[in-house]
Amino acid sequence: MHETALVRDIVHQMVELARSNGARRITHAKLWLGALSHLSAEHFREHFTVEARGTVAAGTLLDIEVSDNAHDPDAQHVRLESVELDVD
Repeated sequence: MHETALVRDIVHQMVELARSNGARRITHAKLWLGALSHLSAEHFREHFTVEARGTVAAGTLLDIEVSDNAHDPDAQHVRLESVELDVD
């Protein structure tokens, strides 16, 4: 359940960024997964596909960095680093 909430929050952030910039879709996103987030890149992608379905984030190419630093202050979090928007 924790993982779903983290991914849902990221999708929400992405959709809001797209909406506020008038984008019709999100083409690429760079993400950082904390060492204690309980998510692998593959697991994140699986959850992302489900959570993004029917939104402007569906089909986004994900570039995911997974941290191995359990002492990082953000080790339990997932961070959206950047997005590329299609504002055609």
